Amino acid sequence: MNRSRSIQAFAEARRMMPGGVNSPARAFGAVGGDPVFFRRAEGAYLFDLDGNRYIDYIGSWGPMILGHCDPRVVQAVQAAASRGTSFGAPTEAETELAALIVEAVPSVEKVRLVNSGTEATMSAIRLARGYTGRDVIVKFAGNYHGHVDSLLVAAGSSAATLAVPDSPGVTAGTSRDTLVLKYNDLSAVERAFADSGSRIAGVILEPVVGNMGCVLPLPGFLEGLRELTQRHGALLIFDEVMTGFRVAYGGAQSRFNVLPDLTTLGKIVGGGLPLGAYGGRAEIMDHVLPAGKVFQAGTLSGNPVATAAGIATLRALRDDPPYEYLEQLGHRLAQGLDAAASAAGIPHSIARVGSMLTLFFNPQAVTDWEVADGCDRQRFAAYFHGLLARGVYMPCSQFEALFFSVRHTPQDIDQTVAAATEVLQALTEGGEVPEP
Repeated sequence: MNRSRSIQAFAEARRMMPGGVNSPARAFGAVGGDPVFFRRAEGAYLFDLDGNRYIDYIGSWGPMILGHCDPRVVQAVQAAASRGTSFGAPTEAETELAALIVEAVPSVEKVRLVNSGTEATMSAIRLARGYTGRDVIVKFAGNYHGHVDSLLVAAGSSAATLAVPDSPGVTAGTSRDTLVLKYNDLSAVERAFADSGSRIAGVILEPVVGNMGCVLPLPGFLEGLRELTQRHGALLIFDEVMTGFRVAYGGAQSRFNVLPDLTTLGKIVGGGLPLGAYGGRAEIMDHVLPAGKVFQAGTLSGNPVATAAGIATLRALRDDPPYEYLEQLGHRLAQGLDAAASAAGIPHSIARVGSMLTLFFNPQAVTDWEVADGCDRQRFAAYFHGLLARGVYMPCSQFEALFFSVRHTPQDIDQTVAAATEVLQALTEGGEVPEP
């Protein structure tokens, strides 16, 4: 497959931008090689600068549940832009999007719109501390909550080291009040509350993890966190930036029937445009300025173009729910990949919730970062590039969940499984994957 124009574009980008990208995951650092540069997208497909077509399993890292260029979203964005791209003043569209969120997400009574998932988690953490008057936040190794200084500790595929920042420029003092525990280990949380319960403002987690691959909560884990936080007067915060409107219309909290105190949203809620939100019980949210004293602001928060995309997306998901179809596709893809890896004799495990899925090159079921860290990264890289050469665009890291959309067809799934079968068999036989 010829990708010469992407190679040229990346060389030029490196002259102008650090690493040639505006977000590190795009640089293929975990798999090697040059990233693909895309010109356009439609439905389930991406098209690169050289005209190659790919079945897309990233979906802009989650937002494109309706597929690329959904006409309802495109028309809403065009109409909003024609009226003005930013006012810095209230609009009715902000209230309409807020109402859709409140209607959909069981725990949310009031909501504040922001510009990204990172802003949402940053603001929720500040609110939890302001509301409780406490300092310590509990997070879990392998859970990523955006590039917030105090939460950039043991994040995703970074080293899972207790309270040690994962980035230069993040001070030890910033992360001092962040307590990092093992995901799915309820006894560790119990010990933390026994030792420091009066200092813990909140517990934040991805109810289904997407940044060490797709990792599900073990039975009783979410319920146990709910009981412990209530007993000790701390807030439970679900980071549903990935799972919100993805694993169910009401998010993971509706799927697992566990209600947090605060919820952070992003990705799907903005319909592919930069938008995030955080919300929760009214008594907590009323501590946010100007109703209360916890400061949070943003010039472009509630941007009219982004809110239009979000409204169109959430209306489509509400009025014509795609979740049964996505479950069927997910089951078909998981079964196919499992069969392909088994036939090739490759040690593996698979995790899936709805339209989030990961094929782990690890025979042990992944429940936490320690297990995830045992995956065969080299084999994954070969698998990734083998699929890429066959027109299948997977996440470029073993530790990122894949996503698919309502525009994917059973034929797309079968084509993907056929490509994976060929690649995995080649990995077993000779270790090198030939060009198709």
